[in-house]
Parts: sequence; C-alpha cells; structure tokens
Amino acid sequence: MQHSKLGISLLAAATALALTGCGKDKKPEPPKPAVQAPPPPPPSVEIKLGHVGPLTGGIAHLGKDNENGAQLAIDEANEAKIKIEGKDAKFVLLKEDDQADPKVGTTVAQKLVDAKVVGVVGHLNSGTSIPASEIYKNAGVPVISGSATNPKLTEQGFKTQFRVVGRDDQQGPAIASFLAGNAKPKLVALIDDATAYGEGLANEVEKTLKEAKIKVLPREKGTDKTTDWKAVLTKLKGKKPDAVFYGGMDATGGPLVKQAKELGIKAVFAFGDGACTEEMGKLGGEAAEGLLCSQAGIPAAAADKKFLDAYKAKFKVDPIIYAPFTYDAAKLLIEAIKKANSPDPAKYLPELAKIEYSGATGKIAFDDKGDRKDAEITIFTMKAGKIEPLAVVKGGKTIPFAEFAQAAAPAAPAAPAASAPAEAPKPAAEPAKDAPKADAAKK
Repeated sequence: MQHSKLGISLLAAATALALTGCGKDKKPEPPKPAVQAPPPPPPSVEIKLGHVGPLTGGIAHLGKDNENGAQLAIDEANEAKIKIEGKDAKFVLLKEDDQADPKVGTTVAQKLVDAKVVGVVGHLNSGTSIPASEIYKNAGVPVISGSATNPKLTEQGFKTQFRVVGRDDQQGPAIASFLAGNAKPKLVALIDDATAYGEGLANEVEKTLKEAKIKVLPREKGTDKTTDWKAVLTKLKGKKPDAVFYGGMDATGGPLVKQAKELGIKAVFAFGDGACTEEMGKLGGEAAEGLLCSQAGIPAAAADKKFLDAYKAKFKVDPIIYAPFTYDAAKLLIEAIKKANSPDPAKYLPELAKIEYSGATGKIAFDDKGDRKDAEITIFTMKAGKIEPLAVVKGGKTIPFAEFAQAAAPAAPAAPAASAPAEAPKPAAEPAKDAPKADAAKK
C-alpha cells in the first residue's frame, strides 16, 4: 500500500515536471494588432436644385423633355466630382409637376422653397412661371426658364429671374414677318388659348401684321384644353382668311389644323413654339403638312453634338424642343455655384447675373433684365411629318438655315504641311457663269 502511494506521487511529480518544461519551451503569442476603423468619408455637401414642368396632361411630353435636359446636367456634374468649399458636392434634382396650371405652379414653387432648393430650372409655361417667380424672388432663389417666352416674366424686375430662350416680342414679329413675306396673306385670322403664353404671342403677331398693313380679323378664343374647334373654324370659314395663326400648344393646335382641313379651309396655318413640334404631325395628320412655326432658340437638332449624343444615350430618344435649353439652365446654376464656391444663393447670384458661358445652345450671357442676349428665333415648316428649319432670325436679320448652320459649324482642321517644296500656285479657275448659287431656304 505504501509502495502504491509512492508510485502515484512519483508519477504526479513527473507529469508536473513535464508540463513545466513544455511551458518554458512555448513562446508567447505576439499580441494581435488592434482592428482599425475605416477612414471617415470625405466631407460632402448636398446641393438641391429643382425642376418644374407639366409631367401630366396634354403637354407632358414637353415637360418630360425639359426635365430630361436638367437631369442630364445634374448627372454630369456629379460624375465630374465637383468640390464646393472644399467638400464633395452632390447635386440632387427635385422634380415637380405643375400640370401647366398656374395655381399648381405656385404650390409646387413653395414646396421647392420649403425643401431648401438653392436654384430652380423651369417652369415650362409662361402662365405658371410668372406667378411662381414672385415666390422664388421672396425666397431669394434664382430660377432660369428654358422655355417660358412671355416678356412679362423678366419685365417684373426680379433679380432672381432669368431665361435662356428668346421672348415673344422677338418670336411674334419673327413668325409674323416670315408669314407675311412668304405666304403674302391679305387677310389673317388669329386664335389663342387664353393663356399668358398663347394670348401674349398672338398679340405680338397681330401687332406686326397690322404694322405690315395686313388685315386681321377679330380675335377668336379657346382654352388650353380645347380640342373641338369646329364652331370657331366654321365661323372663320365664311370669312375666307388666307392664313390662320394660333397661339397655343401642340395638344390643342393639332386638332385645330386637322379639323380645319376637314371643313375645307385652305388657309396657311402658323404657330409659335408651343406647337412647333412633331407631335403636330401625329395629331394633325396630313393637315399639318406645310404649316409654319417658330421656336424661341436654335433647333434642338442644332445643339452641341456632345449634348445630343449624351441625351440619346441616356434617354434613348432625341430631344424634342427645349431640352438643350434646360440642360444649359442647370449647367449655368452649377457653374455660378462653382464660381462663387458656395451654394448660398446670396453668394452665387451675382456670379450668375454676370456669367458668360458656352453651352449646348451657344454662347449665353444675360442682360440687366435676366433675358438672354442675342437670342435666336428659328422658323420651321412641317414636311412629311417632320419639322424642318427654314431660317434663323437674329438681331432682326433673317438668315437661311443652311447658311446659319454653315457659319455655326466648327472649322475643318488645317491640312498638314507638305514635306516637298510647294509648287507655285496656279491661277484660280473662274467659276462657271451658269453655276447654280447656294439655295436659300424657302417655304
């Protein structure tokens, strides 16, 4: 029994010794490195801009076109990783639908002001832009329209209001003079949709026609919702006008021209920019062929190629009419913010007022009223369902579109110098006497 206890003691001692030896040979594990937190994100600033246009109703296609132009400018600004006050700027476009309704227009304008936007692109219509402009003025928020053309918009004296298209007192005389010079009417009927835009444009057309000693019938009226024009047209048919001008949008202008043909009215029809779209061909059918119309700017297809390619790639369609101008409007707001290095309207508004910018629609600068200097007006006709530019009116001068486009095209790169000695120049050949001259755009 005693031997047994001794054996157990010796075994326990040996085991303890072995464990102690193992402990001495084992090296302590190095301490694990502390888990480092990810670096904080760079400081950033969110800059909210607004866009307003009709996204529902008969001219929603035009509102969406305008919105697309502004959205493309915002996306490009974010891709450029602009820094403002040393922070990464993230531009956000808040989009509102004013339904082309003045009351809704003021409601959404206040909504954008409450959302702390620092600038607004829009509204599309003069009828919504004019009442909304006072809300933006009171809040000190700069707003640039890419399509509202009524002169009153910038005649109010609001330093926050700008536009990048021409005015109706430029557009009206341009389309009226072209109509008078080409169709040579002796009697003209005028119809408008009773909106600030439609009535205002028709007034300018009437004034120009009367100055040209052309007889004008008493004004006929509809609304911006009228699609049944038979009563008005039946009344006009008995008076046999040579031409009819309509101040309104394509959603109402298309049915007007279609019903006129159905009633056998032979007059030339002319329109302003609201109905100067290919939607007229869809709504008016064959009756739209040969119409005349104007746009308060260069044609969308004549905008900068880089813009046109980017628009088509993003939205899978071509711009309709004023998307290049709303694109430039958004770019101008962003450029002014960059120049001021601040999104504070009070700080960047002075930069916007004096800006000189080369955009998708050409060189842009504003006069003291906020209107675009040297704005162009383009005259179109409808041919095979497509609107085709005929002429550009700038500074009171009408230029055939082919001539205008040639002058606006970038110069061809110079040919590389020849390495061989140049031969003496030969005398230039005289042009053939019967060689045709360059065709001017005609009706």
